[in-house]
Amino acid sequence: MEFCDISLLIIAGGKSLRMGQDKRWLSIDGMGMLERLCVKASRVDFAERFLCVDAVTEPMQDLAERYGFHILTDAQPGEGPMSGLSQGLAAAKTEYALAVAGDMPFFTFPPMRSLLEAAERHPEWEVVMPAAGGRHQPLAALYRKSFAVRAWEALQQGERRPRLVMARVPHGLVNFPDDVPFFNVNTPADFRIACGRMANLLRDLPVITVSAPVSNTGKTTFIERLIPMLATYGIRAGVVKGDCHGYDVDEQGKDSWRFREAGAEAVAVVSPNGYFLQQRTDYRAGLLSVAGLMRDVDLVFIESRAHGVMPVLQLWRGMGDAVLMEDTAAVFASPLSREWTEGKQVHAYPLADYDKAVQLILFLTGLEKRAQAQR
Repeated sequence: MEFCDISLLIIAGGKSLRMGQDKRWLSIDGMGMLERLCVKASRVDFAERFLCVDAVTEPMQDLAERYGFHILTDAQPGEGPMSGLSQGLAAAKTEYALAVAGDMPFFTFPPMRSLLEAAERHPEWEVVMPAAGGRHQPLAALYRKSFAVRAWEALQQGERRPRLVMARVPHGLVNFPDDVPFFNVNTPADFRIACGRMANLLRDLPVITVSAPVSNTGKTTFIERLIPMLATYGIRAGVVKGDCHGYDVDEQGKDSWRFREAGAEAVAVVSPNGYFLQQRTDYRAGLLSVAGLMRDVDLVFIESRAHGVMPVLQLWRGMGDAVLMEDTAAVFASPLSREWTEGKQVHAYPLADYDKAVQLILFLTGLEKRAQAQR
């Protein structure tokens, strides 16, 4: 079985209640989440493509026309993904359809071939579903068309959860190595994580900024603890530190100091086990541009109060103003007080939870597969 033998259902009819606004149009790197998925789908030779939504709007109609989709509206609005699944499977002309949620910005279609192969090996299964990271993914699953009737009957009985319905029919799981493709954006906190990861996927060298509102919060200690932990995964880290007070890395009387005092604009010292370069500038160099000069590293930490770049891990130790920065991906705080944990505006963790920090950094930098291979 190939993709050209099946239909695609993008399930995008939710109310985005946890997000507080229509998440389908939230932009990540200049493109709405739903459109990003439609672009990927348009490059795959599906037999049919359907957008299963709550209502037809002009933007939705435009999206469908540009990327070759038919629009299906929920027969029972407000009933969640089960309604879109029921409508989509009923409309599909193929025996199978792949149902995918519209809020997964890192989803890709090629790995889903394993679902098609599993369906061929097990023709008795009505549902073939991925399992990754200890979780099942009913909205990235392959459904037999006959499941439409079961979905409709479940809706009539008030059941909205696809997983409970599929538990009553023959089904199977396909294990995936990680859960990154299935990361979905439900809250503003999730959206911050997604934007941070996307920023790094577009860079040649991923960057993590560690920031805090005031000095003596522990930025250096935080990075110092993470570097050896990342090394156990085979991840080599560099650090760029912002310093608003000025600095001098050389000693008076050394040859390099004498060259600089004589007016040299740049001085480099090269030894058998390393080198340093001190460049005179009339402006504050961009921390990201300096990070790009590093070699033989897999990621770079930027330590800065105000000059870092997305994604930012914001530290909080009860000092200064508890203001959430625009580029903050997550907060590590002590105490982990209510200003960080309420409202799902940002994912917040204890300041000393270095294990969580490492896992989050691997996700934000796109290095999770390399780390898994090392393990």
